[in-house]
Amino acid sequence: MDKVRYGIIGVGSQGSFYANYLTGGMAMRGAAPTNAVLGALCDIDPDKKTMCEIMYPEVPFFTDYKEMIASGLVDAVVTTVPHYLHPVIAIYAIERGMPVLVEKPAGVYAKAVREMNECALAHPDVPFGIMFNQRTNKLYQKLREIVQSGELGEIRRSNWIINSWWRPDSYYRQSAWRATWGGEGGGVLVNQAPHQLDLWQWICGMPSKIYSKIIYGAHRDIVVDNDVTVTAEYPNGATGVFITSTHDPVGTDRLEIDLSGGKIVVEDSKKATVTRFKKTEDEMNQTMDMRQLSMLVMGGKGDQLYTTETIENTDGWGVQHGQVLTNFAAKVLGEAELLAPGTDGINGVQLANAILLSSWLGKEVDVPVDEEIYIAELNKKIEAEGKFPTI
Repeated sequence: MDKVRYGIIGVGSQGSFYANYLTGGMAMRGAAPTNAVLGALCDIDPDKKTMCEIMYPEVPFFTDYKEMIASGLVDAVVTTVPHYLHPVIAIYAIERGMPVLVEKPAGVYAKAVREMNECALAHPDVPFGIMFNQRTNKLYQKLREIVQSGELGEIRRSNWIINSWWRPDSYYRQSAWRATWGGEGGGVLVNQAPHQLDLWQWICGMPSKIYSKIIYGAHRDIVVDNDVTVTAEYPNGATGVFITSTHDPVGTDRLEIDLSGGKIVVEDSKKATVTRFKKTEDEMNQTMDMRQLSMLVMGGKGDQLYTTETIENTDGWGVQHGQVLTNFAAKVLGEAELLAPGTDGINGVQLANAILLSSWLGKEVDVPVDEEIYIAELNKKIEAEGKFPTI
């Protein structure tokens, strides 16, 4: 096998994008992967079947993912389905030796994701990945390397404002399961922000405590979260803030990480300024007198205290998704290790669960939260919604 035949399960907006990419339709954003092709498509919607027969007449179409997995026509599957189904399909595929790349988030609640991870760990020879396309961003890879190396000392505070997820009501009306507790499992925290939640913990580590304030249906005709403010506490005493929403048409994407030996500021996930102190902040605190402080503030002599480096990345949205597809295919072919192992997906889900549960209970919660308490509270939301069965 020199090319992996991908089977796409779910031909909605994301599944259609991957099908287009794998067949060379996204060449303007980067050539289709040389190590993968579109092997088959699967969806339960008759309209999607008609659409695929027109657009991809030579590509087999299935209405049952189990039949597609058993067909021998695909070497790996991608799950682009409602979030609750990611663990269900992944477990079925892994148990049958089928490599599986799940779309983010890994699931809605940590218990299901943990069970999926346990299945993957019991079948270590079956490739299992997750579509964390932002992990291909060379800028974030470099920043993680800098932070993890300890060269800038210990993290003291992180702040991420990620409001560049504007979505109008028409977006939420695309599918009946969107923006529902029973169909999607939440709003911005399970749909748009999983990328940043993953990067936040990937770079800064997992917090130990979470307190959140959430507005549900803020300026939109929905019942789920779309305006979120989070404060976090880390095991070393550091603090963090995470802010996200879907009602800001201008949008902001700014990450700041304060460390004892420097500071990192990222704008729009494209440009980072890394400041390295010549003395640690502790040393400056202990040695700088008021005269030196005045000279610094009034004279702008910051270059005497630190150096700066700029790191830039210009990869586009479509390119990054393609890189994950290429990387996963290379893993299936035994040629590379995964940029985003599927088992990593539980961290972002645990963060989202903690943020929602803190809001529901109106208090600070530990991370990870009690899985059964979270499910019980989520079921209350689903019951009140009255559109889907409880989990």
